[in-house]
Amino acid sequence: MKFENTVAALSTPYGRGAIAMIRMTGEDAIKITSAVFRAKNGKDLSEIPSSYAVYGEFVYQGDVIDDGIVTVYRAPKSYTGEDMAELCCHGGMLVSSLILRSLVDAGAAYAEGGEFTKRAFINGKLRLTSAEAIMDIIDAESVGALKLAGGANRGLLSETAESIYNELKHLIASAYAYIDYPDEDMTDVSVNELKDRIKALIGRAKELKDSYKTGSAVCEGVRTVICGRPNVGKSSVMNMLTGEQTAIVTEIPGTTRDVVTGSILCGQVRLKLSDTAGIRDTTDAVEEIGVAKAKETLNKAQLVLAVFDGARQPDEEEQKLIDGLKKLNIPVIAVINKNDLGGGEAYDNIFTHTVHISAKNGKGKEQIERLTEELFTGGEIDYGKPHLINGRQYAQTVRFIDSCKAALDALESGQTQDVACFDLEEALSAIAGLDGLEVKDDIINEIFSKFCVGK
Repeated sequence: MKFENTVAALSTPYGRGAIAMIRMTGEDAIKITSAVFRAKNGKDLSEIPSSYAVYGEFVYQGDVIDDGIVTVYRAPKSYTGEDMAELCCHGGMLVSSLILRSLVDAGAAYAEGGEFTKRAFINGKLRLTSAEAIMDIIDAESVGALKLAGGANRGLLSETAESIYNELKHLIASAYAYIDYPDEDMTDVSVNELKDRIKALIGRAKELKDSYKTGSAVCEGVRTVICGRPNVGKSSVMNMLTGEQTAIVTEIPGTTRDVVTGSILCGQVRLKLSDTAGIRDTTDAVEEIGVAKAKETLNKAQLVLAVFDGARQPDEEEQKLIDGLKKLNIPVIAVINKNDLGGGEAYDNIFTHTVHISAKNGKGKEQIERLTEELFTGGEIDYGKPHLINGRQYAQTVRFIDSCKAALDALESGQTQDVACFDLEEALSAIAGLDGLEVKDDIINEIFSKFCVGK
């Protein structure tokens, strides 16, 4: 695809540093760069071969302001598939700003967030999963996140999506051939075989769907709520896990009135922690708002750390909290605090997962981390299998499974193949959208709007 404008952006962080890089892409990238750069060898940039770097001087309003290197890339052998230039200068804030301004004065436009990678995708240089993985690589906080965002998983995911797409496309074509030419024996796919092969595709897609539990926990993070009655040590647990005084700790019940957040790594799993107000019936108007926020946060949680005071027995209000947590249908870890005071056995069999800790003495953190990683990765990540790593990929996979199930239900109820094909075509669109074989413009814009400028 040919874009009308040529865009430029600073690709290194804005600030003082050793070097700065400005990128340009578009039909006039090399021509515009020539207007602000003088090669020391006397050659015009139009004479420089692709993928070659040349040393020279940068000019602003006719005056030389810096020296540096320009690398030229010619279409289609570039990151974006267009003509590109990368300008490397010294890393001062002023000099990089003036060079960028000179490029704009010479005809370039300022690039939008993610515009370089967006052009690479649209021009067929990247699959959509590869484009999404770039931000995951930048944001990675663990080796696991880096591996799942890396090339191996991207390749496995693309291969799996393409394989499912091709298999389903063949099934649809065979079904339509039978419908159009029933007497010509143009297909070897009977209704029963069609059912079996749809079931097989659903099975493969379910494996992808199940991988999201690990992929999301490692790359996106797990929304984790620390909850419990007032004064059981929730804020102390928060501080113990984060390793800093994130939340205020006092002996006065109801100190936490708002949701306090933090983030930690439990092995390869990232927890996005929320310390909430103690849940109880209260007449305090401000505390009541905090309790409401706590309940609202719980409804969005993927993991709950339910903190209990091991030095006391469960009362009626605490039992109400326990009953409510059991209805959430998400993992709950019972964190029995204050084990330095003894007791806590009354809480041992309430939930499937239980740890005894002393937040005051900092004991038990490793148990929570180990159990959390076990819950979301099974203790070890299989990097040899593809993983879904974001919500968009998961939604496309669920849509594919639901559409295939609808087609299967149609066949099981005695409907003809052409009726089932309506749902199979919807499934084909869903799996195509997983890796960008088919994707709407608004989805593309939403994905790339999250990128930084210059990437």
